[in-house]
Amino acid sequence: MAVGVPENDVFAAADAVLARGERPTVERVRLELGRGSPARVGALLDQWWEQLAGRLRGETRLPDLPTEVAHAFVAIWQQAITLAQGVTEQALASQRQVLAEEREALSALEARARLQVAQARQQKAEAVTAQQGVETRLADLDQLLVQRQAQIDDLRRQRDELQAERDDGHHQVLELQQQLLDSREQAERARDEQQRYTRDVEDRAYREIDRAREEGKTLGTQLKDAQGRLSAAQQSAEAHQLALADAREQAQLVRSQAQLATIQLEQTQQQVRITGEQVNTLQAELQAMREELVATRERAVAAEARAEALASRPRRSVKDRG
Repeated sequence: MAVGVPENDVFAAADAVLARGERPTVERVRLELGRGSPARVGALLDQWWEQLAGRLRGETRLPDLPTEVAHAFVAIWQQAITLAQGVTEQALASQRQVLAEEREALSALEARARLQVAQARQQKAEAVTAQQGVETRLADLDQLLVQRQAQIDDLRRQRDELQAERDDGHHQVLELQQQLLDSREQAERARDEQQRYTRDVEDRAYREIDRAREEGKTLGTQLKDAQGRLSAAQQSAEAHQLALADAREQAQLVRSQAQLATIQLEQTQQQVRITGEQVNTLQAELQAMREELVATRERAVAAEARAEALASRPRRSVKDRG
């Protein structure tokens, strides 16, 4: 296996192992890569752990997401944080163990320093430097743990806010559904009332039309009767001069009947105007009746004139007739 494996490959392999829910270790990262020496992978893995905190802080500053995506994202990050926290604790324990081992080595070096002062001083200096490095790294890991805990608290707060927003949205959906049901019921009731009102109006209109037609038929019958009586009066006036008085009486009766027919016609016109456009055909029939009534009047006047003319003629004696 090549020693100089690129750090990007090692970082990508560690991300893949962490995404599977496993703790990235040297062996697991090497197994994911399929190559790389333990020393090289271990050194790069330490860098990956140092950069993980900064990456997590950057991931928390995300824009607003849809509710379902936000929930899934929070769940994934919670799992990643839990795994990272466990890995950090294990790393801290490992570093503490290393520090203890180095302290033991330092004690051994101090024991041998009594025999070789110069060599002991040099080894002591190296040990102090190593100890300071370990303590510095331990402090950095403690600070990283504090930051990680703050991130966990912030994610929990965001989770609670998202859950509250989800509950509010659910309540709003329920209210909108109830309003929709109420609107549909009101629309159904309004439609039923409109249908009943339309049927009532149509029934009344049909009854008015039928009544107007019946009255028109009655008026037509009366006009026909008047015409028949007037014709009989005309024939009686022409047939005999002595029927002049009867003709005048019949003419007067015809006038009375004509006046009555006129009154009935005006009443019928009033009823026809109420029904409006639905009785246009009936108005045409009434107009024809009106014209026939005028003709009847004219014939009655003419019959009366002829009767008066016949009455005014001097009677010839029997002698003149001979």
